[in-house]
Amino acid sequence: MSATDGFVVVDKAGAMTSHDVVAVGRRVLGTRKVGHAGTLDPMATGILILGFGHGTRLLQYITDGDKSYRATIALGAATITDDVEGEVISRASKSDLDAITDADIQRDLSSMRGVISQRPSSVSAVKVDGKRAHERVRAGEVFELASREVTISQLDVLEIRRTDDAIQIDIEVTCSAGTFIRAIARDLGASLNVGGHLTFLRRTRVASFGEDAANTFEKFKAGEFKTLGLVDVARSIFQLRDLNAEEAKELSFGRKISASPSAGIYAAISSSNELIALLENRDDGAKPIAVFAPANCSGRI
Repeated sequence: MSATDGFVVVDKAGAMTSHDVVAVGRRVLGTRKVGHAGTLDPMATGILILGFGHGTRLLQYITDGDKSYRATIALGAATITDDVEGEVISRASKSDLDAITDADIQRDLSSMRGVISQRPSSVSAVKVDGKRAHERVRAGEVFELASREVTISQLDVLEIRRTDDAIQIDIEVTCSAGTFIRAIARDLGASLNVGGHLTFLRRTRVASFGEDAANTFEKFKAGEFKTLGLVDVARSIFQLRDLNAEEAKELSFGRKISASPSAGIYAAISSSNELIALLENRDDGAKPIAVFAPANCSGRI
């Protein structure tokens, strides 16, 4: 493994897609082997983790981690996309908005905390019969995606502001992978019978990586950024197993070693602080499910 393998934490700017950031990454990193952990909508800003080289093999595990957001919900109108960029499909009257109390908002948001069943936004990357939902919406299809179980461990109201035609609610959310913040806005508006959509969204954390670890998009684009190594990321998201020289050698050949102390996936780290493999207990031993230092590179073990 070399400097061509690792990660960059980028603070994505608004009005661009996650793929736009990947495209810049391919240029500044000098490789086409670049991916990202967890899509951000074009309107959203914040943490987008890019993996490059062998780093792309760990992205799925980062994507599976919890995420944190700051967002603003606007009550008073529903949109086709559940955010400010979509066509308005219904509006509430001023009298209906005036009838909603802060306690009503707090009550209905509190019902969304914990393990819940949430229907994803129709304009999303979720696939339906092999085609992304947002493509079906743009083709004129009318449908609802199936609900899925998600966990919202934090849903705090930071501020409530009122105008003539809307109630603006700033929230802070921590949730499991697969949670749609836009759906929180939609469902709150529906439960209060006034419609709701998202007007602001910022992702502040993915797994253990927060804003303090992020490179601004401007510096990233200019080639002025910090990277994280494979072992740095592995140490933050997996249980660890320190290897002796013989174990490291066996794993480099893809062979299993003695079982790890408990269930789950382990990052196997050599005495020279190199990520050798990911391990999982199977049958009578710990089997490598991904090898990062194969035998032809074993001189570095």
